[in-house]
Amino acid sequence: MLNIKFYNEEKIPLEMHKVRIVQKLNLPPIEQRVKAIEEAGYNTFLLKNRDVYLDMLTDSGVNAMSDKQQAAMMEADDSYAGSETFTRLENKIKEIFGKEYFLPAHQGRACENIIAQTFVEKGSIIPMNYHFTTTLAHIVLNGGSVKELFTNEALKVRSDYPFKGNMDIAKLRDLIETYGAEKIPFVRLEAGTNLIGGQPFSLENMHEVRKVCDEFGILLVLDASLLADNLYFIKEREEKYKTKSIREITREIADLSDIIYFSGRKLGSARGGGICTNSKEIYMKMREYVTLYEGFLTYGGMSVREMEAIAVGLEETMDENMINQGPQFIAYMVEELQKKGVPVVTPAGGLGCHIDAMEFVDHLPQTEYPAGALAAALYIVSGIRGMERGTLSEQRDENGNETLANMELLRLAMPRRVFTLSQVKYAIDRILWLYENRNLIGGLKFVDEPKVLRFFFGRLTATSDWPSKLVNKFKADFGDSL
Repeated sequence: MLNIKFYNEEKIPLEMHKVRIVQKLNLPPIEQRVKAIEEAGYNTFLLKNRDVYLDMLTDSGVNAMSDKQQAAMMEADDSYAGSETFTRLENKIKEIFGKEYFLPAHQGRACENIIAQTFVEKGSIIPMNYHFTTTLAHIVLNGGSVKELFTNEALKVRSDYPFKGNMDIAKLRDLIETYGAEKIPFVRLEAGTNLIGGQPFSLENMHEVRKVCDEFGILLVLDASLLADNLYFIKEREEKYKTKSIREITREIADLSDIIYFSGRKLGSARGGGICTNSKEIYMKMREYVTLYEGFLTYGGMSVREMEAIAVGLEETMDENMINQGPQFIAYMVEELQKKGVPVVTPAGGLGCHIDAMEFVDHLPQTEYPAGALAAALYIVSGIRGMERGTLSEQRDENGNETLANMELLRLAMPRRVFTLSQVKYAIDRILWLYENRNLIGGLKFVDEPKVLRFFFGRLTATSDWPSKLVNKFKADFGDSL
């Protein structure tokens, strides 16, 4: 990877791309922003994009495409069956991951549905390094349960441990010996644990997981949606792999996995997804679900143009100076906030900058959704849309009791090659102001609560008039400025 030093010794990330297509942004005044968040039920998912300045909600489907991806989309073969586009994507999967069989799907959660329907039954137990919301939902809907086997470092907000996404091997062995291997259809590793700050696992840890799986005859499934970031961290932080190429590291990870699935909205910087394996038996079991839920086996619910873009995007993921763009800009934002005392997850992970809402608004109980309240407050004072990753993202237990999250995070996603440094600095500035005025932020409560994945479309309201107080303080400090 490029090592660039500035003469004035300023430490800032350097964009390794130039802007050729632009999209106009809008920064509405604060009066309009507070009205917009009220209409959205204090749920940033329900905001209209025209009311958002910087969309840091997610990196899913919003990463910038390259010129080569755009060009490839013009070559798409839209044949229903036997498409050359599918063949190109299938061949790229074989080349990079070394997997013989590929099943396309319209996105990552579709892959999760297929895998869960194939392997999960009532009483199944799925060990993970950490759960993801849709993964958990699919497993539970099919009668299974999730056991998170994270290490003691995983939930430490401030840490210098480089691989907080590692699975605890002793816990894995104990779980298998307690419940029996027959209850465990597969072990799932998530590359870049989304809900605890995009934290990576080490390749050494994956080798250890693989050994245990082999010992007990259990499949190892890799969620590779955030693989690009995890590859960067392995090369940067794991001494053994500093001299290895990204392609070599990728292949080693793939060889340790029985099944790999991914969201092309993240990995590949387009829109789609897929599952790959070297087992014909596994492929045949999953194949019928693709045609039932997704589409024919050569498109799986994807546009052929998106498939062409994914094929190119996967190849570009092998470029060190492409995959470093997200983590380096995230690290800059994390370090700048940390200097000013803002509680952030460290070390900086992938996907985005994660603010610790549990400490930021420590006067709010988890039952008032502090991360959700912080997301709403930041939008009001900046026009920046982030995502709650805390109790609001959980779901109630079978008795209707609130499931309190291990962490309350406000995730500010950094889609790859999208934001400029000045926009990142704007975000930092508004977060610093909000931190100084954090005691003005109040809680939220539901007025419309869906039973499943409530964070997507549930509606809430403020527990007091705190949004008005926040607006008044902002106008007192900034006047007519946006």
